[in-house]
Amino acid sequence: MTDDMKRSLEFNETTFTNERRAPEGFAPIANEIRRDIVRMLVRAGSGHSGGPLGSADIFTMLYFGGNMRYNPADMQAPRDRFVLSAGHMAPVMYAALANAGCYPKKEQETLRKYNTRLQGHPGRDMHLPGIETSSGSLGQGISIAVGMAMSDKLVDKNDHRVFSLTGDGELQEGSVWEAAMSASHFKLDNFCWLIDNNDCQIDGRVPDVMDVYPIDKKCESFGFDTIVVNGHDYADLQRGFDRFLENQRSGSGKPTAIICQTFMGHGVSFMNDKFEWHGKPPSKDQATAALEELAQHP
Repeated sequence: MTDDMKRSLEFNETTFTNERRAPEGFAPIANEIRRDIVRMLVRAGSGHSGGPLGSADIFTMLYFGGNMRYNPADMQAPRDRFVLSAGHMAPVMYAALANAGCYPKKEQETLRKYNTRLQGHPGRDMHLPGIETSSGSLGQGISIAVGMAMSDKLVDKNDHRVFSLTGDGELQEGSVWEAAMSASHFKLDNFCWLIDNNDCQIDGRVPDVMDVYPIDKKCESFGFDTIVVNGHDYADLQRGFDRFLENQRSGSGKPTAIICQTFMGHGVSFMNDKFEWHGKPPSKDQATAALEELAQHP
């Protein structure tokens, strides 16, 4: 391995603030998140590439656009909450938290290592700042997130927001729709359901495994204010988050579903829109090529 290759695999200490910014201001953050995902996965030699790379723009808007309120220096302080229901996509969440300054970026080297805080699925017992609950069993995370939103709105009566992200293949789990039904019934306008709609899952295209379309009509029928956005367009993503924030501020009584249309592996051309990259890491040569390609972006 050349010195240049070794340097490209190193994690830098750059972090970013969480604030409202112009759409063009998000691209460098998303790019750094994608680079960290590749660096983590090639070091680990296992893990999921496609979903994390494809959802990096969503996480950039969530953690660095002022849409979710949190203090990176104290993730136990009063805050909004995010639950990654699609727990196998953990690398993108770990990268977002590291780039927010919630834990040292160099710790990303330990992904999937023995006794690391960065397990293959988020583990609450690992005590990594920003992990609100253990997740990975599909359909479980969104159910827990709805319970959190119920507690905030109906018991504690605060203004905290709860976000949860599922994959589109995850919609094949019945418990997802039980959670959705509860969010609507209890008028949880403080709950935002993010759906990563890349049309891919580990066994192929979503309709070929089990068709879940039309997703927007299903969400609407379950009582959600539903909006479909381009998951790689920052202005369009902000439009979705703004819709949710207005629903919460106005006390609309409706939870919000933001269906983010994305491409698996987005940002790395040889992974783009290929379901085969759902659950495997890049080799060293592939990681080098991916990092070289990402280095050409903002």
